[in-house]
Amino acid sequence: MRAGAGSVEPSDRDIPVALPGEVLVRVRACGVCRTDLHLVDGELPPVEIPIIPGHEIVGVVEVVGDGVTHLKAGDRVGIPWLGYSCGECGFCLAGRENLCVNARFTGYHNDGGYAEYAVADARYAFRIPDGYSDVDAAPLVCAGLIGYRAYRMAGEGRRLGLYGFGAAAHLIAQVAVHDKREVFAFTKPDDDDAQQFARELGATWAGGSTEAPPEKLDAAIIFAPAGPLVVEALSHVAPAGVVVCAGIHMSDIPSFPYRLLWEERVVRSVANLTRQDARDFLAIAPKIPVKTRVQQYDLADANTALSDLREGRVSGAAVLIP
Repeated sequence: MRAGAGSVEPSDRDIPVALPGEVLVRVRACGVCRTDLHLVDGELPPVEIPIIPGHEIVGVVEVVGDGVTHLKAGDRVGIPWLGYSCGECGFCLAGRENLCVNARFTGYHNDGGYAEYAVADARYAFRIPDGYSDVDAAPLVCAGLIGYRAYRMAGEGRRLGLYGFGAAAHLIAQVAVHDKREVFAFTKPDDDDAQQFARELGATWAGGSTEAPPEKLDAAIIFAPAGPLVVEALSHVAPAGVVVCAGIHMSDIPSFPYRLLWEERVVRSVANLTRQDARDFLAIAPKIPVKTRVQQYDLADANTALSDLREGRVSGAAVLIP
């Protein structure tokens, strides 16, 4: 597939070649992330087109490039958003490779998983835990990883608000409940199905995104790409509370009175992920266990999946199957 103006187009390509340090993976499933939507809708800085989107890739290693010793043919791996970091810049040396000035991202700079085959730098491919089908594992590779990074940045407060109850939120809600935290789920107004889904996963309360929760929150994570929700969340977090913006793209945050930020409240963003995030989350997910809800689509129906995500018709996560 190649990114176009709001859609993707089918395209025949030669099977890519694994160069030294790389692996060739036969794609078995690829999640549809909101970042893919931002890419095809032109909301991210432009990249070279054509590009194959998709960075929630689960597949089987078919060819191992020279120099790769930790993976072998037949291994099942996940390929996430971060596809390369230089290891030499100040951010990399400080353990913050997610901010690497030379980073390359899967499905954005490197061809991704809306395809039958994908090539990845083997250092950025991770074994998928047993117990997950290919389809169920796909959302773990991005929604889970970014969600988990945002979750840890939200601190250890007991009451956690999740704004936008989609792919990432439904995974992180399970982690929070497992950690004995109270989850408050905020959905689109009158989205009874999403609110019921949140309650089934253990949410203490679920309501519309502009409703006030019954208690002040210790922290909130904004998964929906809507800037006004930052202000909404700030109005509901307690003093010293944290509001984490978890998306790569968000509409503008409107101006708001200083009193909402006062009392040492914090607003911060999450940028990308590190390989350590992947190791940590993929280790903890099967122990909880984190369960995924997916809607499957044939690869040829990628535009339908993107449209359903854009219009809020996906419950949980959308996954493409070659």
